[in-house]
Amino acid sequence: MLLPGGRTGSTERLYLRMLYRYATTQAKTSRNSLLTDVIAAYQRLCSRPPKGFEKYFPNGKNGKKTSEPKEVMGEKKEPKPAAAPRPSGGGVGGGGKRGGKKDDSHWWSRFQKGDIPWDDKEFKMYFLWTALFWGGFLFYFLFKSSGREITWKDFANNYLSKGVVDRLEVVNKRFVRVTFTPGKTPVDGQYVWFNIGSVDTFERNLETLQQELGIEGENRVPVVYIAESDGSFLLSMLPTVLIIAFLLYTIRRGPAGIGRTGRGMGGLFSVGETTAKVLKDEIDVKFKDVAGCEEAKLEIMEFVNFLKNPKQYQDLGAKIPKGAILTGPPGTGKTLLAKATAGEANVPFITVSGSEFLEMFVGVGPARVRDLFALARKNAPCILFIDEIDAVGRKRGRGNFGGQSEQENTLNQLLVEMDGFNTTTNVVILAGTNRPDILDPALMRPGRFDRQIFIGPPDIKGRASIFKVHLRPLKLDSTLEKEKLARKLASLTPGFSGADVANVCNEAALIAARHLSDSINQKHFEQAIERVIGGLEKKTQVLQPEEKKTVAYHEAGHAVAGWYLEHADPLLKVSIIPRGKGLGYAQYLPREQYLYTREQLLDRMCMTLGGRVSEEIFFGRITTGAQDDLRKVTQSAYAQIVQFGMNEKVGQISFDLPRQGDMVLEKPYSEATARLIDDEVRILINDAYKRTVALLTEKKADVEKVALLLLEKEVLDKNDMVELLGPRPFAEKSTYEEFVEGTGSLDEDTSLPEGLKDWNREREGSEEPSGEKVTSPVQGAGPA
Repeated sequence: MLLPGGRTGSTERLYLRMLYRYATTQAKTSRNSLLTDVIAAYQRLCSRPPKGFEKYFPNGKNGKKTSEPKEVMGEKKEPKPAAAPRPSGGGVGGGGKRGGKKDDSHWWSRFQKGDIPWDDKEFKMYFLWTALFWGGFLFYFLFKSSGREITWKDFANNYLSKGVVDRLEVVNKRFVRVTFTPGKTPVDGQYVWFNIGSVDTFERNLETLQQELGIEGENRVPVVYIAESDGSFLLSMLPTVLIIAFLLYTIRRGPAGIGRTGRGMGGLFSVGETTAKVLKDEIDVKFKDVAGCEEAKLEIMEFVNFLKNPKQYQDLGAKIPKGAILTGPPGTGKTLLAKATAGEANVPFITVSGSEFLEMFVGVGPARVRDLFALARKNAPCILFIDEIDAVGRKRGRGNFGGQSEQENTLNQLLVEMDGFNTTTNVVILAGTNRPDILDPALMRPGRFDRQIFIGPPDIKGRASIFKVHLRPLKLDSTLEKEKLARKLASLTPGFSGADVANVCNEAALIAARHLSDSINQKHFEQAIERVIGGLEKKTQVLQPEEKKTVAYHEAGHAVAGWYLEHADPLLKVSIIPRGKGLGYAQYLPREQYLYTREQLLDRMCMTLGGRVSEEIFFGRITTGAQDDLRKVTQSAYAQIVQFGMNEKVGQISFDLPRQGDMVLEKPYSEATARLIDDEVRILINDAYKRTVALLTEKKADVEKVALLLLEKEVLDKNDMVELLGPRPFAEKSTYEEFVEGTGSLDEDTSLPEGLKDWNREREGSEEPSGEKVTSPVQGAGPA
């Protein structure tokens, strides 16, 4: 039996005295041999050296295993079994059965996960006793005799008047139980009872009744008052017990405790703890799965390279940027890039959403920020990613009406943690947002987010690279080459984001599966592109013949106007089959263009107005079908005059147009300027409309030919348009090679600089930053 470590006092002295007696009885001539024997004997009794004798136990400090004495008299000692590792996260004292984290095999842990542990004896015992208790409880209520209820009149006429009543028992001041004279019990054997309104009323009525029946003196029926419990109070207490049990369970476990075991009590007491997750070797997304944003990938790789090889930068006197914020439109790959970083970094990756800081309780946000950065420092070097940071990083001082804002307090705490007195060295902070314009300037300054990495929609080369990534797992037709298919699809999807490209590939696979195809062919991809651009095809939507004819001439007006305007986008397909919210659909191939002239914007406006003009020319009336066209034309006209300075009267000025959904309290210009802008917008749209009327009046026969063929075939492609109208009188690009001509190469440049060739490997001679203790294993709590 081992004496627990740390035991001192009289018990320890008693053990030493016993050891001395044992040692002196042995025939030993050497003093060293005697000391060795004492040490060996003590080690069999105690796991730690006695206080004051540590020098005789060379390896006995700090809880380490003491050295084994040499063999004495040729006696071989049995090797001691290795001590079981002490469970982490235990309470003070630890080491016992209940110290540290609970074993997942415990019946309560299994029961919480939904697994009923019938093979556990302790669970069976609890279950049996619980079943017996509730079974007896139900048996008592279901099978107990409830007696027979009677009325006051029955009691007076059938019982009291016949002299069979021995006494009356008033139970709980609610009802009266009749006790019969021995031998006068009813045939059915049940006791009888009746309700009373109140005790005083019952006593008066009983007194009056006995006087009327002539019962006097000692013959009067005695009344006994008793209190009984029928168990109904248990039922009344059941809701209270259930509520208390639920609250205890919430406090003990709670949603905050899921995946966060070992960090506090959990539940309501852990409301101030961060909900961040520590990921390590759990993400299967790699940088090879991210394409179309090579520049952003290089920036992120540089952060990871610093954490792995800091000496490469410190030798030159460089300091790693403390953080970077990824901005850009939705679907461009910001979160995907962060996932790839987590999968490639080989350092702990902590992720949290900006909305998780703000709760209904005051002070939770700052507390969670403090806990988050404490967790990050424990796991340094690491990467911390805050997704949708605009939820907590909005500009201060707006919309608070003079009161303290929980969001402002959370932001202030975040600013202090990122660059305050308690600097988080060796922790790289990444963030993602779609709205960098609403972030607080203090959050965006160097020292907090040193780099702003904009990830825009990919160009044609980037889309080709993204298509190659998403085509890998697809089962393509044997006649298709992935390289050529990716390039062709990239040329058909201008303006698509990475998420749109992934959606096209997935839709193509779904369409192929819907038609029970063995593989995915090019037709499926074309249908998927139309599905993503135009919406769901509605072949079953019933249109009246007059409406269908109007839609045909409307779409024909768009197609013919664009065919004869130099700067209009090339037409790929036109259809009168309803898609999404529209009754018709025209697919164009916009140029990869970033700068537009006034003439190009005017041609686009005229092409957009072609549908409304065609209706007016052929039917002499207009319909509501041009509502979306008019909205686009109006936006383009306002942008030219208000933002781009393309109007002579308004002048070379630029104002920001309000975003859709933003509340505009006042315009940044005077009322006179506003009226001038409105007048010029109206003039610009009227000029474009007149120009379109003149064009389609001249090409009226062509519009009619296209409309009639649309009514016949419902869908026309570019070849049909060439047969009807002849080749387009302007040069246009349609293939991948034509679009990338003059850009230097056919594919995206994915080469790495020399300093990032081995960005994810530790080089020889690389040293950790001075003053920082780097711990590779993940500390603290986090999902495993």
